[in-house]
Amino acid sequence: QVQLVESGGGLVQAGDSLRLSCAASGRTFSSYRMGWFRQAPGKEREFVAAIRWSSSSTYYADSVKGRFTISKDKAKNTVYLQMNSLKPEDTAVYYCASQKYYSGSYDYPPNYDYWGQGTQVTVSS
Repeated sequence: QVQLVESGGGLVQAGDSLRLSCAASGRTFSSYRMGWFRQAPGKEREFVAAIRWSSSSTYYADSVKGRFTISKDKAKNTVYLQMNSLKPEDTAVYYCASQKYYSGSYDYPPNYDYWGQGTQVTVSS
């Protein structure tokens, strides 16, 4: 069983930066792809960014492209989301997810097998 634990959320002002971390643990952790999603109150969960575990391929939602950067540290089984130039519309609970094997598009939440508990990001104007 894989466990994902997010950290790094908080309350910041517009224009500030935050770095989220997602630490994966399990007897033998392996992943095809790791992703970040977010969900604002009253809205559906939406894709933010994803990264292939075994290559340098990254993917971003248009709304965060150029402001957010996803990266990984395989030695630590950790994925990061560096968020710069934050906007009030980035306010949401951010979730980390793992896709064990290729099972479809990177931006479709049901294609992911494991999820973290989420971390709140609030951006004030």
